[in-house]
Amino acid sequence: MYYKIGNIELDTDTHRVLRDGEPVSLTPLEFGLLAYLMQHPNRLCSRTEILDRVWGQRFHYDTGTIDVHLNALRRKLKCARSHPIETIRGAGLILHSDEAAKAGRLAIRPFVTEWLQSHRGEFDAKGLVPRMHLDPFVSEITMSPDALRTMLDGVLAALLPSAKPGSVRVSSQLRLHTFSLTLALNETVNELRIPIYGDTPES
Repeated sequence: MYYKIGNIELDTDTHRVLRDGEPVSLTPLEFGLLAYLMQHPNRLCSRTEILDRVWGQRFHYDTGTIDVHLNALRRKLKCARSHPIETIRGAGLILHSDEAAKAGRLAIRPFVTEWLQSHRGEFDAKGLVPRMHLDPFVSEITMSPDALRTMLDGVLAALLPSAKPGSVRVSSQLRLHTFSLTLALNETVNELRIPIYGDTPES
């Protein structure tokens, strides 16, 4: 998954971090800490939660280990106002993100319905029948509607020229902190993985 906050970019698939487009070398724990905070922007992440999710076990006797890695992380990222990691004494950490705050909550089902309808002419011309299957327990995500529309439009533009009559299907799935929208034409599947900020069901 790819995340961008301020001038920091992080890709969990390639395990790369960029600052202003330049690679930043992080230890595995520094990377894990940054990834977890970027997955949960503008949310207080407790020290116990971070130790559970990043370290993989509870260090009740030494929560100060977070500070060691956090200080190194701040130094390597040269943290500025565009992506500050704030320490809330006695509570935990918050990675502030104006982008996430502006994104707001997006209702999935009406959005996808409107998006499918907006491409009705293209679907009819190709003999495609829209079908939608969205998991009912995910109704909203934190994302800009324009950003999601651009992503879906891009996938459709790539698939449509070679599409044959059949169905165009939009389905969804929830994994740990990730909501996936899948767009499928003629068995060609493209998955858009969207991080869900805050607590989500773990299945």
